[in-house]
Amino acid sequence: MLQALYNPVRMKVTSALVIVLLGVTSVSHIANARPAPESFADLAERLLPSVVNISTSQMVAERQGPDFQFPPGSPFEDLFRDFMDRNGQGGEQGGPAPQKRRATALGSGFIISADGYIVTNNHVIDGADEISVRFHDGETLDAELIGRDPKTDVALLKVEPKDNDLPFVKWGDSDSARIGDWAMAIGNPFGLGGTVTAGIVSARNRDINQGPYDDFIQTDASINRGNSGGPLFNLDGDVIGINSAIYSPSGGSVGIGFAIPSGIAQSVVDQLKEYGRTRRGWLGVHIQTVTEDIADSVGLDSSTGAMVAGVSDESPAKDAGIKQGDVILSFDGKEVESMRRLPRIVAETKIGKDVDVVIWRDGKKQTVQVELGELEEEVVAASAAPSEGGEAPVIAEAELPALGMKVANVDDALRQRYNLAEGTEGVIVTDVASDSYAAEKGVRPGDIIIEASHSSVTNVEDVTNAVKSALDDDKRTILMLIETSAGPRYFGLTLAQEE
Repeated sequence: MLQALYNPVRMKVTSALVIVLLGVTSVSHIANARPAPESFADLAERLLPSVVNISTSQMVAERQGPDFQFPPGSPFEDLFRDFMDRNGQGGEQGGPAPQKRRATALGSGFIISADGYIVTNNHVIDGADEISVRFHDGETLDAELIGRDPKTDVALLKVEPKDNDLPFVKWGDSDSARIGDWAMAIGNPFGLGGTVTAGIVSARNRDINQGPYDDFIQTDASINRGNSGGPLFNLDGDVIGINSAIYSPSGGSVGIGFAIPSGIAQSVVDQLKEYGRTRRGWLGVHIQTVTEDIADSVGLDSSTGAMVAGVSDESPAKDAGIKQGDVILSFDGKEVESMRRLPRIVAETKIGKDVDVVIWRDGKKQTVQVELGELEEEVVAASAAPSEGGEAPVIAEAELPALGMKVANVDDALRQRYNLAEGTEGVIVTDVASDSYAAEKGVRPGDIIIEASHSSVTNVEDVTNAVKSALDDDKRTILMLIETSAGPRYFGLTLAQEE
């Protein structure tokens, strides 16, 4: 179970932890490895004053008495209401009247400037109406929220010290942190105050499904609830991460903790300080992973890059001529090794900058230039709609043995059966064999086929011709763009050769 690291509120996580396999560090770096220190005492003594405890409070509604109600009209409703009224706890439907109480939570943070700027996690201060900071020497000051970023779980606070001479720490280079390097965490676990623990960088680039820019450092330094927002240091005493979550079935440390790398956090903090919010680049594409099947179907040698499944209207990508089916291989000179790498690269690129984007289209590399926009709100690519018009098809439905599914032209009966929007046209999947490759890949009845082999389809005949052509050319896979319940998606479907 993934847990936030502040008390007493526990962050709810609905996504499963994604395990990422990492390569072995090359031998050429071994000579640069630093030996284990004889003691962390000098480092801890220097850094402890820069780490703070953060306390938040907010008013929340709380019921008094039993937390249940009887449905309207129940024979017990009046009896229960009379009982509660006699005890001074009456409310609607005989339920107890809601009461207000002040809830508190504890977390950690660290000072980044002598004049009182403090970094912590967004989930530590989320919803708080009062924030206070307790320093290592026991002094407590009220804090102002300068800005926060839920997408990266970073927040920036400001206190007004009597003298602008607070002890502060510097950002380190998280990109240079290697698996096996020593790391030290300082924080406020379970409200105990400044606590120092040490371990190593256990892994890099962890995606734990917390947000679109996940790129966590994993460490086995002991961190627990209350450590949220505290720093993860390297042996130079520089901050390489912000401790944010743990993986634990018990609620305590089992040696799997996660920190937001300074490479992400520092740029977010700088923007919060300057603008009070984040300003991220915006490309305007809906992307998906390039699987081996998709790579094979588009002629790529390896499953690298990010495939464009949709392009937003009036977006920088649309203006630059990026299309559905393109595979983005590099952006502004940075290689896109996997799909989840692209959002971070785009977000960190300067708004308004003209950047070169290398794409894979029609079996070859092409370069387009994009003027990057600003992401002002979550933009979801509009669902692609099949083309309209054309002659009335002769074939109304067909079975595709090579794909293990049946398809049909959308009519009124199918719109009603699959609860499709009025006016939906095109080719609909009506059946998928349970043992087929299409079923394994997630194609379901009710999905709409938009493209086959990079060509738009408007009727069943278009689909059958595309499959026949692929079989005639001895292709192993066929690429299809399919509108699913979650939006348009490309599928590289293996073709079963007909006997």
